[in-house]
Amino acid sequence: RNVMSTTQLYDQLNELWETFQENHRKFTDKGNKAAATRARKSIGEIKKLVTDYRKQSVLESKRS
Repeated sequence: RNVMSTTQLYDQLNELWETFQENHRKFTDKGNKAAATRARKSIGEIKKLVTDYRKQSVLESKRS
């Protein structure tokens, strides 16, 4: 697996968060069930990346 910097992880987390928000709104405002599925997928990916971010952040701060 490719090791990403905290900056790369941040950018990816931010994109996923925006996708999550957009799909969450489509589900809550319009009742779009497919959007709810996409929102759950995005939030699941965020969960995985948060762990990677924490690990990489610790590594980078030890190097400083």
